[in-house]
Amino acid sequence: MTDSLGYFRLLYRLPWLLWHIVIDTPLTVLCQTAPGRAIRIGGKPLSDIMVSVWAGVSCRIFGLRRQVTGEIQPGAQLVVANHISWLDIEVLHSLCAMGFVAKAEISKWPLLGWLARIGGSVFHQRGSHNSASGVATAMADRLREGRKVAIFPEGGILPGEGVKRFHARLFAAAIEANVPVQPVMLRYLRDGQRYDDVTFLPGEHFVANYFRLLMQKACIAEVHVLPCLDPSDKQRRQLAMETETAVRSAFETEMSDG
Repeated sequence: MTDSLGYFRLLYRLPWLLWHIVIDTPLTVLCQTAPGRAIRIGGKPLSDIMVSVWAGVSCRIFGLRRQVTGEIQPGAQLVVANHISWLDIEVLHSLCAMGFVAKAEISKWPLLGWLARIGGSVFHQRGSHNSASGVATAMADRLREGRKVAIFPEGGILPGEGVKRFHARLFAAAIEANVPVQPVMLRYLRDGQRYDDVTFLPGEHFVANYFRLLMQKACIAEVHVLPCLDPSDKQRRQLAMETETAVRSAFETEMSDG
């Protein structure tokens, strides 16, 4: 819950957020055009660099200090992570630019939906077989183009603690495109303990969660980039189970506030 200094934090974070929306965001969007994709700095497109910088600033505005172990390698990969908060997307984007598979409702969210669209997100209508087939095709196409696609295979931000079961359907794209699966473990810490309130509280809608997190004390977004998994000769269920096991094992290891 928000502590007594939450409104003080809001006083300096809100102007920073407004600057980020009004100044930083248009610059980032401008860099997503053809010239921004063509310009390369250190081997990376300016468009991707700007997305990562934008996301890193977003993390700081919401009081997140990132603690990263490992590194996501260049090239096409299916990036797979556990899902705790909508801030997970900003944390992962701060590592490198990637397109996400997201629920269709997100496309209608103010600002975030628009940013998700220009960032190359693939939107999925839950419960629709036709949508699932289209998403799988779009994912495989993007992976073959050498791009990264990220999924949260638990099926959304679910109530309860710990890593939930990974659904296997979307792992088929990695098998079809023959690209590595990159497991990533996400965890939020405060004072050396797991901080679970970064997720949605019971009955809390997005706007309330957004401003509660904007007022929160600083915490650590802990990211473990785990060894890649080779999809060769594997069924999607086996690949999902191996990824889930790797992420769950990392999640349950001893925490550090270092």
